Amino acid sequence: MVVMSKGMVDITGKEFVYREARARGRIYLKGETIRLIKNGEVEKGDVLESSKVAAINGVKNTPSILPYCHPIRITGIDVDFELGDDYIEMVVTVKSIEQTGVEMDALTGLMAGLLCIWDMVKKYEKDEGGNYPYTRIADVYVEYKKKVKVENL
Repeated sequence: MVVMSKGMVDITGKEFVYREARARGRIYLKGETIRLIKNGEVEKGDVLESSKVAAINGVKNTPSILPYCHPIRITGIDVDFELGDDYIEMVVTVKSIEQTGVEMDALTGLMAGLLCIWDMVKKYEKDEGGNYPYTRIADVYVEYKKKVKVENL
């Protein structure tokens, strides 16, 4: 059986519209690790600021990571956090006026940000065997996406 790949979807004929997507997810950590983050005591530096930068870079580099995603002009990226007793919830919102959606960009940014958190705190999360029994990334989803026709571009 020969399987042929068609490549990127042709969006040439699609109109430019305002697009927005929000992705949400959590990283579960030990309570002590959350305390270290809140108090600015993580050896590698400011975890939330670093995670925000990683998320922004993830959004901007989505087409380099996911080969069938179109390179698009991002007009806005918002990154927010909520810290619980044993988790950090991260929300990444991406905006653009383009011919294709931004949900994959929001998800890529979210995952890059969550992975950055894991990388920065892995020292505190390891057990005696070097494993991560408490650490996990979960509850990742696209909370919403929006498409609004824009006149006079």
